[in-house]
Amino acid sequence: MAQFVMIGLDGPEGSDRRDRHREQHVAHVRALEREGRMVFAGPIRDDENEHSIGVVMVLETLTLDEAHELIDRDPYVSGGVFDSIIVKPFRQVIPEPQ
Repeated sequence: MAQFVMIGLDGPEGSDRRDRHREQHVAHVRALEREGRMVFAGPIRDDENEHSIGVVMVLETLTLDEAHELIDRDPYVSGGVFDSIIVKPFRQVIPEPQ
């Protein structure tokens, strides 16, 4: 298995769309966690730490294509929350993976 980081930054309507799709997004992320695919996930916050403006997720999959497939199924992605999405190979160094 390899790790891949996904960084999604909200578009202009991200906040409204985020609210509409939050429950389904959390269910998707929890399912990935149960499957052993989610290393960690969490929101990116604005400078005042008042609102979510994006998300960071680290996934474990066999390939980059598989990571993209899992990300494409996320309701935040299909719901148009993000204006930009970056998916790249990732290597955890600290703390040392177990």
